[in-house]
Amino acid sequence: MAFKRVAQLRTAAQFREYCQAVGAELPLADDAPAGAASPLARAYRYRGWKLANRFAILPMEGWDGTADGKPSELTRRRWRRFGSSGAKLIWGGEAVAVRHDGRANARQLLINAETVGDLAAMREELVAAHRAAFGADDLLIGLQLTHSGRFCRPNGAQLEPLVLYRHPQLDKKFQLDDDDCVLSDGDIETLIEDFGRAAALTQQAGFDFVDIKHCHGYLGHEFLSAVSRGGKYGGSFENRTRFLRDTVELVRALAPGLDIGLRLSAIDCIPFQPGRDRLGVPMPFEDDRYPYAFGGDGSGVGYDLTEPRRLLALLQALDIQLVCITAGSPYYNFHIQRPAVFPPSDGYLLPEDPLVGVARQIKVTAELKAAFPKLTFVGSGYSYLQDWLPPVASAAVRDGLTDFVGLGRMALSYPELPADHLAGHRLQRKRICRTFSDCTTAPRNGMVSGCYPLDEFYKSSADYDRLMALKKEAASR
Repeated sequence: MAFKRVAQLRTAAQFREYCQAVGAELPLADDAPAGAASPLARAYRYRGWKLANRFAILPMEGWDGTADGKPSELTRRRWRRFGSSGAKLIWGGEAVAVRHDGRANARQLLINAETVGDLAAMREELVAAHRAAFGADDLLIGLQLTHSGRFCRPNGAQLEPLVLYRHPQLDKKFQLDDDDCVLSDGDIETLIEDFGRAAALTQQAGFDFVDIKHCHGYLGHEFLSAVSRGGKYGGSFENRTRFLRDTVELVRALAPGLDIGLRLSAIDCIPFQPGRDRLGVPMPFEDDRYPYAFGGDGSGVGYDLTEPRRLLALLQALDIQLVCITAGSPYYNFHIQRPAVFPPSDGYLLPEDPLVGVARQIKVTAELKAAFPKLTFVGSGYSYLQDWLPPVASAAVRDGLTDFVGLGRMALSYPELPADHLAGHRLQRKRICRTFSDCTTAPRNGMVSGCYPLDEFYKSSADYDRLMALKKEAASR
């Protein structure tokens, strides 16, 4: 099926009609104003903070740090742009590995005694950029702590996975054929200590909270689906959440007063692969039920929020209030996690209109928010909405479907979108992310992360021509 591009939907009537045609149930406040009267301009009180608007910058995986895990000038530039965005909640801004073997790439940031000063300075640059643009320091800034687990590439292009269990589909997809990379219970206990030390350093660097990453197929997320693992970290829900509980306990012991959040893939589905004509299709499975999707319904492609609700109830009991909801994984079902009409070079053609994926994430977040109204929710998946991001986001906040609207890819091409909307300005259409997926294709082919189509800084770089050649080659296959 040929999908219409969002940029072609120029009126609210066209947008509504097309959403109905493809089955994307999206809220739309096309009459909501920009500026101070926008629902996105409403203040929000979180613990001791008063946040002046409902925009958040989501954590992304940087590919432009130094070999020893420090931020480069490219990393600092990105953080300065986050600071000038106008968003008051900076959810991590970056996925930072707690130790070297957990890095998703050889240029991912790393937190340890040697890098903590540089991370603190990077945070200060973000704050200074915000102060210069808005005359205020009223930000809530966190750092996402991660171990990449199955998707570790700490030393280059080669996968060096560390996993919790043997996964029939993912082992096949990523050619994992031995048990040497399965972590023992003792390995996990050491990893918990690494997270605790990293959190203490995060507090030392001046951050307000840590996100203990549980999304996108990385190690924290894999714990939640470890139904076939034996021992105290697998099988039952209690065992599969033991890593989270023990990590939270240690963080609070080593970094008292540091707040904790959780970015969660609340739903997942079976890995997809290119089928006929490269169309994405689910990988086959032999059992009656597919057991490895946290938040899945057993069919491999549907969702069931029973266990995600149990997890949120656990967070509430642990006094964790900040929750950022996302879905799936960019490695094995990117259309669920990061809706885009243009797939990355190593992906597959879309089995559904990306607006359906956006609507799914908004609906899941809304259902969980309704069940746990006292938790503070940040929604994901909004960048694909492009020109229609403010009207849909305004409706989502106005109607209580989420508390904050998170921006990921959009913050690379057009970080000032929140500032422009909150000031009542028309959006700069030439800067709106059109989800070409170059920010994924480039780093997966050894280049630094950035918005190559729309950010002139990257468009004029030496990597731009190389990236265009790679995309042309991929399109000709």
